[in-house]
Amino acid sequence: MSFAKIAIFIQLFIYYDYIFCHFICSIHPKPLLLSLYTNPLNLPTIMLVKTYSAAVNGLDVTTVRVEVNIVPGVMYHLTGLGDTAVREGRDRIASALQFNGYKFPHGDITINLAPADLRKEGSSFDLPLAIAILAASGAIVSNSLDQYMMVGELGLDGTLQPIKGALPIAIKARAEKLKGLIVPKQNEREAAVVNNLEVYGMNNIMDVIKLITGAAEYEPTFVDTRREFYEQQYSFDLDFADVRGQESVRRALEVAAAGGHNLIMVGPPGSGKSMMAKRLPSILPPLSLAESLETTQIHSVAGKLQRGTSLISQRPFRAPHHTISEVALVGGGINPQPGEISLAHNGVLFADELPEFNKKTLEVLRQPLEDHKITISRSKYTVEFPCSFMFIASMNPCPCGYFNDPTHNCCCSTGQIQRYMNKISGPLLDRIDIQCEITPVPFKDISKSEPGEPSAAIRERVIKARDIQTARFKDFKGIHCNAQMTERMIHQFAEPDEQSIALLRTAMEKFSLSARAYNRILKVARTIADLAGAENVQSQHIAEAIGYRNLDRGDWAERRIY
Repeated sequence: MSFAKIAIFIQLFIYYDYIFCHFICSIHPKPLLLSLYTNPLNLPTIMLVKTYSAAVNGLDVTTVRVEVNIVPGVMYHLTGLGDTAVREGRDRIASALQFNGYKFPHGDITINLAPADLRKEGSSFDLPLAIAILAASGAIVSNSLDQYMMVGELGLDGTLQPIKGALPIAIKARAEKLKGLIVPKQNEREAAVVNNLEVYGMNNIMDVIKLITGAAEYEPTFVDTRREFYEQQYSFDLDFADVRGQESVRRALEVAAAGGHNLIMVGPPGSGKSMMAKRLPSILPPLSLAESLETTQIHSVAGKLQRGTSLISQRPFRAPHHTISEVALVGGGINPQPGEISLAHNGVLFADELPEFNKKTLEVLRQPLEDHKITISRSKYTVEFPCSFMFIASMNPCPCGYFNDPTHNCCCSTGQIQRYMNKISGPLLDRIDIQCEITPVPFKDISKSEPGEPSAAIRERVIKARDIQTARFKDFKGIHCNAQMTERMIHQFAEPDEQSIALLRTAMEKFSLSARAYNRILKVARTIADLAGAENVQSQHIAEAIGYRNLDRGDWAERRIY
């Protein structure tokens, strides 16, 4: 007879024996008969225990009540829409308990993860399940199970492994007015950012048992969030002082940083496009604590937060490879995860060699660039991730890369250049405010011994310009910089005078600029005026902004250097 058949036979025997015992006790209620028939195999008596954990879906966190009920039997039941990782937790729990001197209880164990209609994903439920099973079996006694939220993956020896989403879980635990949160040691600093909550970082399940039973006392983790946050805000590995020459492009990047504008750089290989793009975060305004908290939550949910990190103090810089898929870029998947655009929230998304990206993948950027959020809808879930980022792109001007390069001959025809540029759609290009051409740096500039202007000096001007915009848009919800202005706001804050309008009209006729370039020019001109400290947009600001619309010119591919 197989083991499965034997198990079923024992289960049926105990079930009918259990019913028979209650029938006997109803007509002859003696303690001796009750103990004989209700627990003939010395199985645990009925006991229900509840602990608390959390389920993370997107950036939303739901408190999960872990209910464990043990009655005579031999089966293990798990309800509450747990995924494969949750169901496999039984084997990890059994091994961890045995390794630490506890027996996995023999009985009919029923576990419910409430709310039962919410999907539960990941291995973070191992710890609360193990503690609840021990308490339900009577192996441990604690009166504080309802005071703590617990998350953590168990190793086979009972050690706690790090989990995703510790920061948003800590925020939820504080909102639920729980006394404390128990997390793996690797996640303690991340969760301890949340004040008015006791956070305990534990190495293994034995430490957790000692804490909740009162067998040992542990000090909650303390993080001086503000001190660490402000200390790390001005430390950058890359600086614009390393850049030689390229004053016009440096100026364009300064304007982009001051107004939050998207920018594309077009130039031959080796002209410094990637080098300057990577230094852009060093001139952006520092993160506020609210922005840092929001950014850290996204990286925490994605599992991208470095171990031992409390808060992200510098604006993120994400540079995905051009082979990236749509889901990896915008987020989603079977288990919804934030994509690269959300990981770049409050920072920079850099697309190097833009035409090499799949065109369909690039098109999914159009809506997030406008709405600054991405909503992912599937048949079983809908999640929303924020994605307010600066989009910086670079590309070669033609397939060979040397169009308009004074030191190399281009071998591409006008048609080839046009087809290459057409890989970027008009609607996407329309969302890029600043377009600048780059030429290689001459040898006399490369060989200069003195460094260029440092990032700190540029950043001071950018911060002053952003302060002006903050005061200007204080009454407009969701508007923080000039790049976010609506058309009505453009007419209110960036209305050009008669001389500027005449200049605009001449430029549009001479360079065959499209109508869509009009609002972009006014937005950039408003930022240039803010950098200059001017109250109104003037003709010189308009003239500089017109110079940043090179790709909109109808004769761009025909302006060749021989």
